[in-house]
Amino acid sequence: MPVHLTPNAIAAISAGDLNSKPLVQVIDIKLLGTQERYRFIVSDAVSCQHAMVATQLNDRIKTSQVKKGSIIQLTEYISSYFQNRKIIVVLNMETIILDSEIIGDPKPYVESGSTAQKALPKNNFENSVRDSNNYMISQESVRNVQSLRPTSHSGTALNRGPNLRPTFHSENSVHNVPNFRPTVQPPYQPPPQYKNHGSIVKNEAPARIIPINALNPYQGRWAIKARVTAKGDPRRYNNARGDGKVFSFDLLDSEGGEIRVTCFNTVLDRFYDTIEVGRVYLISKGSLKPAQKNFNHLKNDWEITLDASSTVELCPDEDGSIPEQKFSFRHISEIENVDSNSIVDIIGIVISVNPSVPIMRKNGMETQRRIVNLRDWSGKSVELTLWGDVCNREGQKLEDMLASGLFPVLAVKAGKINDFSGKSVGTIHSSQLFINPDIPDSHSLREWFDRGGKDTASVSISKDIVPGGSKNEIRKTVSQIKDEGLGRSDKPDWVTVKATISFIKTDSFCYTACPLMIGDRQCNKKVSRSGNRGWQCDRCDQEFEECDYRYLLQAQIQDNTGLTWATAFQESGEEILGCSAKDLYLLKEQDDARFGDIVRSSIFNQFLFKLKIKEETYGDEQKVKITVVKADKVNYSSESKYMLDMILKFSR
Repeated sequence: MPVHLTPNAIAAISAGDLNSKPLVQVIDIKLLGTQERYRFIVSDAVSCQHAMVATQLNDRIKTSQVKKGSIIQLTEYISSYFQNRKIIVVLNMETIILDSEIIGDPKPYVESGSTAQKALPKNNFENSVRDSNNYMISQESVRNVQSLRPTSHSGTALNRGPNLRPTFHSENSVHNVPNFRPTVQPPYQPPPQYKNHGSIVKNEAPARIIPINALNPYQGRWAIKARVTAKGDPRRYNNARGDGKVFSFDLLDSEGGEIRVTCFNTVLDRFYDTIEVGRVYLISKGSLKPAQKNFNHLKNDWEITLDASSTVELCPDEDGSIPEQKFSFRHISEIENVDSNSIVDIIGIVISVNPSVPIMRKNGMETQRRIVNLRDWSGKSVELTLWGDVCNREGQKLEDMLASGLFPVLAVKAGKINDFSGKSVGTIHSSQLFINPDIPDSHSLREWFDRGGKDTASVSISKDIVPGGSKNEIRKTVSQIKDEGLGRSDKPDWVTVKATISFIKTDSFCYTACPLMIGDRQCNKKVSRSGNRGWQCDRCDQEFEECDYRYLLQAQIQDNTGLTWATAFQESGEEILGCSAKDLYLLKEQDDARFGDIVRSSIFNQFLFKLKIKEETYGDEQKVKITVVKADKVNYSSESKYMLDMILKFSR
């Protein structure tokens, strides 16, 4: 059956049409480099133009639902400028006919003044024809000959100007062929109010609301209506362009599209207090940039950066079509095969919550950490590590619920997988916790647990759980450190060893450190004497009267399998000796006997040592360095439970 493409479709779209939903033909498809973006050339049988395809339509091309020659209907589209030329941006489309021969002889569309381009397919005439007023009509001006009517030539019939249909002279055609008057498709004319009226008034009409998944950088004016599902804290940064501050928030719309929005500096000041999690906003006038996948886990190739011209308007009426949150849950058993540092959503029953403990970060700042264990119907359990404020907020609530005999359902949005101590999940700045959420997955899990799931066995994918302990631990003996070659891989090994301190070096147990603050943390670099009374820090390039003292403790630890040397720095040194490095240094200077008593009282004490083991190069020699990260005194009740568990494990 004949296919009729929409006449003048290309010209109409270029002139601003958004609603005609034309039928066009794809006459070429090209993948642009490695950007995963496709370019079409679309035709209305007379004219053709380049078109960029929105990324959410890529699968249709990859699965051959659209191919060269396909007849498609453009259901959502805009015309935009890209690299100083006008293109069509295809936001949505439907395939009408998958395979078809190329229709007509389309020519590239070119706008000229106030009229649309006039290139039409070739006809069978060899020469151009002039009317009686010498108006030229080229052989490419004729299309869709619908009737062949013999006519007599009349000079006066053409005196009304070039818009009349031409009458062809017999002398310009093949001999003995009667003259005829073909029907010519009139060129597209813009609405008269936009022609020759001087400057055009700026369009102040509100931008059209479009789905998040239809956003792309080629759109000029757009607006989205979406719910804020997550909001980050302001962060400061320093780069080659200077200092600044930034925060971001995540949006979800009624069609399930998600995107991250970022605000810098003055834009942060303008919108930070306006944005609230759970509220719906109308947002427009931002720029789209490729998403930074190292920091952005959302399934969108783009992210929005708001600027001074952007608008954020609160929608006071609740929009029930937009969900509160979107989850993509993974079963706990699947996490074993997920790559480290991947971002996942998980849901499970909370079976244990450990107390919150302070942790010193590498930047010298203290934070909180809490360990929660989750299980689901896959027969596996996993350790969830809570960091920062959530330890004392959601973490404390979970602990109280467990203490009262409840086993709550916990859903985690955007948890990060790590492979330390088996596979575990940790919270990051964009993570969200939902206790007993009102969603189908939560109800199903609760029903399974209450109907007998709590009595079924589960296996942890996080290694060697110590009952009642503060952390899932990989237990080793001293001899296993050497026998198993720990620390000789690319990454350090982290293990826990129950051992006794048998010797402490006292000649150089600490070093003089810089007390100055760099940002929010102390410098701590080694300092040297400057003159008789002052100290000099080469890193800070400053002098000061008093320095700090920090532990650099060399200790020998041993168990029933062997002994080894380990280095303890500030915090772990204080846990071993029970006092600060500065106090112990002053005691050595003033009261050597008291100093000796403190050191001797630490000998032969038993600890659970958390060790970091890594091979390092000293000169030309490689040595395995063992660092004490934490030294906990043995809790004999917990240790007894651990030993009983190990006996049961090996007796099975």
